[in-house]
Amino acid sequence: MRKNSLISKDIIPTKGKNRVISGWGFFNIWVGMAVIIATFQIGANGIESMSLWQLAGAILLANLIIAIIGSLSGDIGIEHGLSFAAYMRAPFGTAGVHIPAISRGIIAAIWFGIQTYLGATAINYIVNMLTGFDSWFVWYLVFAAVQIINTAIGIKAVDRFAAIAAPAIIVISVWIFIDMVGLAADNGINVFNYVGTTQSTTWFLVMVANMGFWSALAVDIPNITRYVKAPMNERNWFKRNKNNYLPHIIALPLVQTFMGVIGAVSLLGAGLWNPIEVIQATSSGWVLIILLTMVVLAQWSTNSAANLIPASLTFVNAGAKFNLSYTSGIVIAGVVGTLFQPWSILNQLFTFLGYYGAILSAVAGIIICDYYIIRKRRLAVQDLYDPKGQFRFDKGVNWAGMIAWIAAGGLAVYFIQYMYLVGFPLGIIFYYLLMKFWYLKKHPQKEVESNYSDAYLGTTVGRDWEVEGLVEEQPNSKGDWEIDKLNPATNDVVKP
Repeated sequence: MRKNSLISKDIIPTKGKNRVISGWGFFNIWVGMAVIIATFQIGANGIESMSLWQLAGAILLANLIIAIIGSLSGDIGIEHGLSFAAYMRAPFGTAGVHIPAISRGIIAAIWFGIQTYLGATAINYIVNMLTGFDSWFVWYLVFAAVQIINTAIGIKAVDRFAAIAAPAIIVISVWIFIDMVGLAADNGINVFNYVGTTQSTTWFLVMVANMGFWSALAVDIPNITRYVKAPMNERNWFKRNKNNYLPHIIALPLVQTFMGVIGAVSLLGAGLWNPIEVIQATSSGWVLIILLTMVVLAQWSTNSAANLIPASLTFVNAGAKFNLSYTSGIVIAGVVGTLFQPWSILNQLFTFLGYYGAILSAVAGIIICDYYIIRKRRLAVQDLYDPKGQFRFDKGVNWAGMIAWIAAGGLAVYFIQYMYLVGFPLGIIFYYLLMKFWYLKKHPQKEVESNYSDAYLGTTVGRDWEVEGLVEEQPNSKGDWEIDKLNPATNDVVKP
């Protein structure tokens, strides 16, 4: 038997019985994911040129837009139970998918390294203060191993950890904010009336930078939403996606804005934007330990859902031919993230954010166009796992997706200051034109040709997608390999 390189148990569609995350659980996960060190720096950079209220408005608007885009792409997981990499076979092809997907996986792995480094420095400071032992790299390795093990246990472990971490993060963040406001007041600064006078940035650029910041997670959020509970046989998008969009539009904008504000107030109060440095400079004793523990929890909760899971699933998708497991993918993510030396990247964080945000903004546009405009949420799911199915396109590559990505992503990089506002809409436009007037004629798609039949819907019509029938069998009498296929309307196995 020949191995089907498109099937792995970790990337097949999630069934309803395995969707274990509630709306509240997803909210907690988003709280943890939204606390990222770069947010503090964005807030600190912005406050030098505007008021705290203007800064908060820029961050809030940017993240509200990203939350809407994330909610839209999250329906891929809600409706079909698909991971980001598995769905990407539709707009990029069964082989072409690996370029954008692995790119995202590497970026997620790098972010894992950055977050782990920041958490390790906090742990090292605590241990050094209590025992005198000083080695951040040792704690980097220990912290990385603990996170990898926790995430490898499964999505339920991530959910349980988020339920503990989220309330602690919120409470301690409020504590830090109040402390920094008081410190600024001691220095004669009323943070609520303060207005920066430098011209280092503008309201618009702060807003765009925040959009690029979440461009990656906005496209691969199906990795999480495929485990979010959703009502079966519910045709109303809002009712079906309640546990998807409410956490998105509440947790992400509010928490991210608050973190940016903390970064701004920290700069005004202590002259430092990095909360680890601020805490070390302004606190002592058990207060210091508690606050640094919050930093560790924040990095841990972010890494599990936002970095390790996405990175692992892209590596699993690429290594399905070798039966690469979810756990192996997580370990690879940890190794890759470390090899990129995140402690060096941190010094060039905004350059890093800008380029990857620009490139992935085009991918977001392509996914939204493919899912909502081209296929109208219908999808021939079994073909995603069929080496001879419709997503093979031209030797495994959908050139409409690849060309649209290169063109839109390239222009987003060229106009780097406006990255997301360039890459996202151009990704939609280029992909639509190439598919509508070229590729759909060359490679007809079943869901489109069926006039968008409900046979290609999942949760909306109460269907759990099955791919177990896609099994390669022994050669037939002609010596040709045969593949069992599933009738999309009934999920019954149909022999060739």
